[in-house]
Amino acid sequence: MLDKKVVKLLNEQVNAEFYSAYLYLDFANYYADEGLDGFQNWYNIQAQEERDHALLFIQYLQNNGESVTLEAIDKPDKKLTKLDTPLKEAFKHEQLVTSLIHTIYEAAVKVKDYRTMQFLDWFVKEQGEEEKNADDMVKKFELFGSDPKGLYALNEELGGRAYSAPSLVLD
Repeated sequence: MLDKKVVKLLNEQVNAEFYSAYLYLDFANYYADEGLDGFQNWYNIQAQEERDHALLFIQYLQNNGESVTLEAIDKPDKKLTKLDTPLKEAFKHEQLVTSLIHTIYEAAVKVKDYRTMQFLDWFVKEQGEEEKNADDMVKKFELFGSDPKGLYALNEELGGRAYSAPSLVLD
C-alpha cells in the first residue's frame, strides 16, 4: 500500500498530465488556424504523449491497489498572440511539470517508497528530454522563424515527427 500523500500527488499528476494534453491540443489548434501544419503535427503528438503519461500514472496507481480520482481539466488560458507564444509557453509548462514530478519524488523519498521512486525515475529522465525539446523549439524559432523560408523549413521538419508510445514497463 502506498503512502496517502504520495497517492494524492500521483492522482494530481494524472490531472496535470491530462491538462498538458489539453494545452498542447490548444497549441495544435492555434497552429492549424495559422496554416502551420508541421507545428500542428508536433503539438498533436505532444498531446498524445501527455495523455499516455496520464495513463501510465493511472496504471501505476491501479497496479498498487489505489483508487484513481479524475478531476475536471482546466481550460487552457494562454493568450496565443504570436507564432512563438505557444513555444515559449510550452517550455515554461514543461518546467512546471518537472517541478511536479520532483515534488512526488521528494514525497516518495521521505517515506522510503522505493517502488514509486523507481517508477518516477523514467519521468525524471523524460522531463529532461521534454524541457530540452521545448527549449530547442524556442531557439530554432528565434533563429529561423522571422524568415519565411526558414519558417517553412522548420514547419516541414516538425511535420515529419511521428508518434511513438512511451517505453516504460510497469509492474
